[in-house]
Amino acid sequence: MKTVQERLHEIFPPPLKRGLMARIAEICEVSRPTVSAWFNSPEKVSTISRTNAERICQHFGLKISPAWLAEGIGGKELPQGVEISAVTFLHSGNVEPGPDVKGKVPLVSWVQAGAWCEACTPVDVSEVERWLDCPVPHSKSTFVLRVRGDSMTAPTGNARTYPEGCLIFVDPERRAPVNGDRIVACLVGSNKVTFKVFKDEDGRRWLQPLNPSHEPIREPFKVLGTVIGKWEDG
Repeated sequence: MKTVQERLHEIFPPPLKRGLMARIAEICEVSRPTVSAWFNSPEKVSTISRTNAERICQHFGLKISPAWLAEGIGGKELPQGVEISAVTFLHSGNVEPGPDVKGKVPLVSWVQAGAWCEACTPVDVSEVERWLDCPVPHSKSTFVLRVRGDSMTAPTGNARTYPEGCLIFVDPERRAPVNGDRIVACLVGSNKVTFKVFKDEDGRRWLQPLNPSHEPIREPFKVLGTVIGKWEDG
Protein backbone atom coordinates (compact mmCIF):
# COMPACT_ATOMS: atom_id res chain seq x y z
CA MET A 1 0.00 0.00 0.00
CA LYS A 2 1.22 3.48 -0.82
CA THR A 3 2.24 5.79 2.00
CA VAL A 4 0.24 8.93 2.71
CA GLN A 5 3.20 10.87 1.33
CA GLU A 6 2.99 8.95 -1.95
CA ARG A 7 -0.76 9.49 -2.13
CA LEU A 8 -0.39 13.23 -1.53
CA HIS A 9 2.33 13.51 -4.17
CA GLU A 10 0.13 11.56 -6.57
CA ILE A 11 -2.58 14.21 -6.39
CA PHE A 12 -0.15 17.13 -5.93
CA PRO A 13 2.80 16.21 -8.20
CA PRO A 14 6.18 17.83 -7.40
CA PRO A 15 7.34 20.49 -7.66
CA LEU A 16 4.61 21.77 -5.36
CA LYS A 17 3.10 25.11 -6.19
CA ARG A 18 4.26 27.96 -4.01
CA GLY A 19 2.01 28.43 -1.01
CA LEU A 20 0.29 25.05 -1.36
CA MET A 21 1.38 23.71 2.03
CA ALA A 22 0.47 26.97 3.74
CA ARG A 23 -2.98 26.82 2.17
CA ILE A 24 -3.50 23.21 3.27
CA ALA A 25 -2.38 24.15 6.79
CA GLU A 26 -4.96 26.94 6.83
CA ILE A 27 -7.92 24.87 5.64
CA CYS A 28 -7.01 21.93 7.93
CA GLU A 29 -6.30 24.21 10.90
CA VAL A 30 -2.88 22.69 11.57
CA SER A 31 0.65 24.07 11.56
CA ARG A 32 2.80 24.43 8.45
CA PRO A 33 5.38 21.91 9.84
CA THR A 34 2.55 19.41 10.34
CA VAL A 35 1.63 19.62 6.64
CA SER A 36 5.29 19.34 5.70
CA ALA A 37 5.44 16.08 7.66
CA TRP A 38 2.36 14.83 5.81
CA PHE A 39 4.22 15.31 2.53
CA ASN A 40 7.77 14.44 3.50
CA SER A 41 8.09 12.38 6.70
CA PRO A 42 6.83 8.78 6.44
CA GLU A 43 8.75 7.96 9.61
CA LYS A 44 6.58 10.46 11.51
CA VAL A 45 3.23 10.33 9.72
CA SER A 46 1.52 7.21 8.38
CA THR A 47 -2.02 8.59 8.06
CA ILE A 48 -3.96 11.83 8.23
CA SER A 49 -7.49 12.20 9.58
CA ARG A 50 -10.38 11.71 7.20
CA THR A 51 -11.67 15.07 8.34
CA ASN A 52 -8.56 16.72 6.94
CA ALA A 53 -8.57 14.52 3.85
CA GLU A 54 -12.12 15.61 3.15
CA ARG A 55 -11.22 19.26 3.64
CA ILE A 56 -8.41 18.92 1.12
CA CYS A 57 -10.59 17.12 -1.42
CA GLN A 58 -13.42 19.60 -1.00
CA HIS A 59 -11.28 22.73 -1.12
CA PHE A 60 -9.34 21.69 -4.24
CA GLY A 61 -12.34 20.09 -5.97
CA LEU A 62 -10.73 16.65 -6.06
CA LYS A 63 -12.79 13.64 -7.09
CA ILE A 64 -10.78 11.58 -4.63
CA SER A 65 -12.03 9.33 -1.83
CA PRO A 66 -11.09 10.86 1.56
CA ALA A 67 -10.70 7.32 2.95
CA TRP A 68 -8.11 6.52 0.27
CA LEU A 69 -6.22 9.77 0.77
CA ALA A 70 -6.22 9.52 4.57
CA GLU A 71 -5.52 5.84 5.10
CA GLY A 72 -5.18 4.12 1.73
CA ILE A 73 -8.54 2.38 2.21
CA GLY A 74 -10.60 1.48 -0.83
CA GLY A 75 -10.25 2.92 -4.30
CA LYS A 76 -8.75 6.27 -5.18
CA GLU A 77 -11.72 7.61 -7.09
CA LEU A 78 -14.77 8.93 -5.27
CA PRO A 79 -17.73 6.51 -5.64
CA GLN A 80 -20.06 7.46 -8.46
CA GLY A 81 -22.83 9.78 -7.34
CA VAL A 82 -21.00 11.07 -4.27
CA GLU A 83 -20.16 14.77 -4.25
CA ILE A 84 -18.19 15.84 -1.18
CA SER A 85 -19.08 19.50 -1.56
CA ALA A 86 -22.78 18.69 -1.85
CA VAL A 87 -22.98 16.34 1.11
CA THR A 88 -24.52 17.95 4.17
CA PHE A 89 -22.92 15.34 6.37
CA LEU A 90 -19.22 15.89 6.90
CA HIS A 91 -17.58 12.51 7.40
CA SER A 92 -14.71 12.05 9.85
CA GLY A 93 -12.94 9.30 11.77
CA ASN A 94 -13.36 5.90 10.14
CA VAL A 95 -16.50 6.77 8.19
CA GLU A 96 -16.73 5.78 4.54
CA PRO A 97 -18.86 7.89 2.18
CA GLY A 98 -22.11 5.98 1.79
CA PRO A 99 -25.21 7.82 0.55
CA ASP A 100 -27.25 4.60 0.43
CA VAL A 101 -26.57 3.63 4.04
CA LYS A 102 -29.33 4.86 6.32
CA GLY A 103 -30.46 4.36 9.88
CA LYS A 104 -32.47 6.14 12.54
CA VAL A 105 -30.55 7.71 15.41
CA PRO A 106 -31.94 9.51 18.47
CA LEU A 107 -31.82 13.25 19.14
CA VAL A 108 -30.96 13.46 22.84
CA SER A 109 -30.30 16.16 25.41
CA TRP A 110 -26.87 17.21 26.60
CA VAL A 111 -27.76 15.80 30.01
CA GLN A 112 -28.37 12.40 28.44
CA ALA A 113 -25.10 12.66 26.52
CA GLY A 114 -23.35 13.43 29.78
CA ALA A 115 -24.50 10.08 31.12
CA TRP A 116 -21.78 8.55 28.96
CA CYS A 117 -19.29 9.93 31.49
CA GLU A 118 -20.73 7.67 34.16
CA ALA A 119 -21.58 4.54 32.17
CA CYS A 120 -21.13 3.54 28.55
CA THR A 121 -24.76 2.62 28.03
CA PRO A 122 -27.22 3.65 25.32
CA VAL A 123 -29.63 6.48 26.00
CA ASP A 124 -33.07 5.70 27.37
CA VAL A 125 -35.17 5.53 24.20
CA SER A 126 -38.26 6.58 26.15
CA GLU A 127 -36.66 10.00 26.65
CA VAL A 128 -35.63 10.55 23.04
CA GLU A 129 -36.88 13.85 21.57
CA ARG A 130 -37.10 12.43 18.03
CA TRP A 131 -35.40 10.04 15.63
CA LEU A 132 -33.45 11.23 12.59
CA ASP A 133 -32.09 9.55 9.48
CA CYS A 134 -28.31 9.30 9.33
CA PRO A 135 -27.18 8.49 5.76
CA VAL A 136 -23.58 7.67 6.70
CA PRO A 137 -22.28 4.45 8.26
CA HIS A 138 -22.47 4.57 12.06
CA SER A 139 -22.56 2.37 15.13
CA LYS A 140 -25.78 1.41 16.85
CA SER A 141 -24.86 3.77 19.71
CA THR A 142 -24.79 6.90 17.53
CA PHE A 143 -26.85 9.83 18.78
CA VAL A 144 -27.62 13.43 17.78
CA LEU A 145 -27.12 16.64 19.75
CA ARG A 146 -28.36 20.16 19.08
CA VAL A 147 -25.46 22.62 19.20
CA ARG A 148 -25.61 25.16 22.02
CA GLY A 149 -23.85 28.52 22.03
CA ASP A 150 -21.48 29.98 19.45
CA SER A 151 -18.11 28.48 20.42
CA MET A 152 -18.14 26.30 17.28
CA THR A 153 -19.36 29.03 14.96
CA ALA A 154 -16.41 29.66 12.67
CA PRO A 155 -15.45 33.07 11.28
CA THR A 156 -17.27 34.27 8.17
CA GLY A 157 -16.26 32.41 5.04
CA ASN A 158 -15.41 29.13 6.76
CA ALA A 159 -17.71 26.41 5.43
CA ARG A 160 -17.02 24.11 8.37
CA THR A 161 -19.05 25.95 10.96
CA TYR A 162 -21.55 24.70 13.51
CA PRO A 163 -23.96 27.50 14.45
CA GLU A 164 -26.24 27.29 17.44
CA GLY A 165 -29.21 25.06 16.72
CA CYS A 166 -27.62 22.84 14.09
CA LEU A 167 -27.53 19.11 14.74
CA ILE A 168 -24.39 17.01 15.08
CA PHE A 169 -24.25 13.22 14.74
CA VAL A 170 -21.95 11.65 17.34
CA ASP A 171 -20.61 8.09 17.23
CA PRO A 172 -19.50 7.07 20.74
CA GLU A 173 -17.70 3.99 19.43
CA ARG A 174 -15.18 6.28 17.79
CA ARG A 175 -13.17 7.38 20.81
CA ALA A 176 -9.70 7.56 19.28
CA PRO A 177 -9.79 10.88 17.38
CA VAL A 178 -6.86 12.36 15.53
CA ASN A 179 -5.78 15.96 15.41
CA GLY A 180 -8.48 18.12 13.83
CA ASP A 181 -11.44 15.81 14.40
CA ARG A 182 -14.63 17.29 15.84
CA ILE A 183 -15.53 15.53 19.06
CA VAL A 184 -17.91 15.61 21.99
CA ALA A 185 -15.99 15.37 25.25
CA CYS A 186 -16.65 15.33 28.98
CA LEU A 187 -14.51 17.53 31.21
CA VAL A 188 -13.17 15.31 33.98
CA GLY A 189 -13.38 17.85 36.78
CA SER A 190 -16.93 19.04 36.20
CA ASN A 191 -18.55 16.34 34.03
CA LYS A 192 -19.50 19.16 31.67
CA VAL A 193 -20.12 17.93 28.12
CA THR A 194 -18.75 20.07 25.32
CA PHE A 195 -18.35 20.02 21.53
CA LYS A 196 -14.97 21.16 20.25
CA VAL A 197 -12.11 20.43 17.83
CA PHE A 198 -9.70 17.80 19.16
CA LYS A 199 -6.11 19.00 19.09
CA ASP A 200 -3.09 16.76 19.65
CA GLU A 201 0.31 18.23 18.90
CA ASP A 202 3.71 17.53 20.43
CA GLY A 203 2.19 15.30 23.09
CA ARG A 204 -0.30 17.95 24.23
CA ARG A 205 -4.07 17.43 23.96
CA TRP A 206 -6.66 20.17 24.22
CA LEU A 207 -10.10 21.22 22.98
CA GLN A 208 -10.17 24.07 20.48
CA PRO A 209 -13.26 26.19 19.68
CA LEU A 210 -13.72 27.43 16.12
CA ASN A 211 -14.86 30.83 17.36
CA PRO A 212 -11.70 32.85 18.16
CA SER A 213 -13.56 34.77 20.87
CA HIS A 214 -13.64 31.59 22.98
CA GLU A 215 -10.62 30.22 24.84
CA PRO A 216 -9.20 26.72 24.29
CA ILE A 217 -9.96 24.16 26.99
CA ARG A 218 -6.78 22.65 28.40
CA GLU A 219 -8.15 20.76 31.41
CA PRO A 220 -8.38 16.93 31.40
CA PHE A 221 -11.22 15.49 29.36
CA LYS A 222 -12.72 12.19 28.25
CA VAL A 223 -13.72 11.63 24.62
CA LEU A 224 -17.38 10.64 24.37
CA GLY A 225 -17.45 10.27 20.61
CA THR A 226 -16.43 11.66 17.25
CA VAL A 227 -18.75 13.85 15.20
CA ILE A 228 -19.52 12.06 11.93
CA GLY A 229 -21.89 14.61 10.46
CA LYS A 230 -24.00 17.71 10.86
CA TRP A 231 -27.39 18.83 9.69
CA GLU A 232 -28.95 22.28 9.60
CA ASP A 233 -32.34 21.71 11.20
CA GLY A 234 -35.13 23.68 9.61
